[in-house]
Amino acid sequence: MAFPGSPMRVPHSAVTSPSSLTSPISLSRVVVRRMVQRLNRRSSCAASLKMNPKETKLWGGRFEDSVSDAVERFTESISFDKTLYKHDIMGSRAHAEMLQHQGLISEEDRDAILKGLDEIQKQIESGEFIWRVDREDVHMNIEAALTDLVGEPAKKLHTARSRNDQVCTDLRLWSRDAIDSIVSHIKHLQVALVKLALENESLIVPGYTHLQRAQPVLLPHLLLAYVEQLERDAGRLLDCRSRLNFSPLGACALAGTGLPIDRFMTSNALGFTAPLRNSIDAVSDRDFVMEFLSANAILASHLSRLGEEWVLWASEEFGFIIPSDRVSTGSSIMPQKKNPDPMELVRGKSARVIGDLVTLLVLCKGLPQAYNRDLQEDKEPLFDSVKTITGMLEVSADFADNIKFNKERIREALPAGHLDATTLADYLGMAFRTSHDVVGKCVAMCLSRNSCLEEIKLEDLKNISPIFEEDVYEFMGVENAIKNFSSYGSTGSQCVSLQLQHWVRNLHLDVV
Repeated sequence: MAFPGSPMRVPHSAVTSPSSLTSPISLSRVVVRRMVQRLNRRSSCAASLKMNPKETKLWGGRFEDSVSDAVERFTESISFDKTLYKHDIMGSRAHAEMLQHQGLISEEDRDAILKGLDEIQKQIESGEFIWRVDREDVHMNIEAALTDLVGEPAKKLHTARSRNDQVCTDLRLWSRDAIDSIVSHIKHLQVALVKLALENESLIVPGYTHLQRAQPVLLPHLLLAYVEQLERDAGRLLDCRSRLNFSPLGACALAGTGLPIDRFMTSNALGFTAPLRNSIDAVSDRDFVMEFLSANAILASHLSRLGEEWVLWASEEFGFIIPSDRVSTGSSIMPQKKNPDPMELVRGKSARVIGDLVTLLVLCKGLPQAYNRDLQEDKEPLFDSVKTITGMLEVSADFADNIKFNKERIREALPAGHLDATTLADYLGMAFRTSHDVVGKCVAMCLSRNSCLEEIKLEDLKNISPIFEEDVYEFMGVENAIKNFSSYGSTGSQCVSLQLQHWVRNLHLDVV
């Protein structure tokens, strides 16, 4: 299936067939050989040049002076983009394989490059690799280190690519993995909420609108509302993953290349759906980052709402939940305090995730097409958003695993607020505005007597409307109200039981 604005999926046969319209441009072996000879001559000439004592930038051929220390510090990105090292190496491996397959480098060069990349990855993961600010970013650090390790073959690796398409490739690969991780954490929280719902399947709680008591609801119904929201969050992230899963590699700086590369080969090797169709769009596009951060921001707002509800319910005024000591903190001055700090921070950290999205939107809104150095600033908000939302999901699931509902306090709270009033209006079977008025008068009577609806005597009800009969008491009280909800998706016991069964199946829970 194709996604709007994205290339069509390309069948494997179309990718590999030389006669396919989508196959790379086919050049004669003579032309390829001449291109390789020119590249080799250029590498040899470069090797014979006298090096300055201070390392020359890989792009520094036309420059006589080094950049100032202030510019070096201001423009470096290695302090944060080294996070991309694994995906940068992954892209370089695929690129080297493709260059050799197309005859642009020899098998010996490819093998030397791959061996060097393996060694660099080991050094990074063991903590032995030295990241150098004067090498600017993750790409230049790895490329320069590769040159130190294997010499001339490393200088051929950048053939037919630019840092512009390289960084876009890295970001898409990194984002793809990050989305998979976040979706896994979402499922973990959903499981924790469903387990809470199963443990409290018949518990009735006050339902609120405008933070005022409204109608009784089953606690599982309320918890499953968050599970539904989280499912949409996961869906948005997976949709984003599908749209970002196209390869920029080989788009080079912005215009592509005249060399006989095979972009479909690298795309396939990296698990992308296909190469991006337009080379300018390939290096310009940050829609996938904005969409990713937008999905994270919506997810963060849902977690913040869960945090807000649980912070309220843990307060002395509500007292509906009791967090364990494992997910609570105390006060430095008030020895009696037990605070649900993790969920307060979930509520607070949502601001960071929303702010990360706003940063990206403002960053990209005025940029002309193709790569601009402003786009270096896309990574820190992306990394921060992913780190923050992952932490929010982890601690929310941990909190859910470590709370109990104060059933006695909840039962004591249920009579207040005339939560069965709407069910009583349904009982009357009149035009709803008329029944609304009748029940309003019943509530007024209760308020004057400081009583509940179910405590009104039948004769008093008949004085308000002769329609009331003895069976009215089957509709009064929160338990009867719950029994009388029957519409699809409602809080009725049978409806909630069906919802729970759905999520037990969907989340593959093993329920005894």
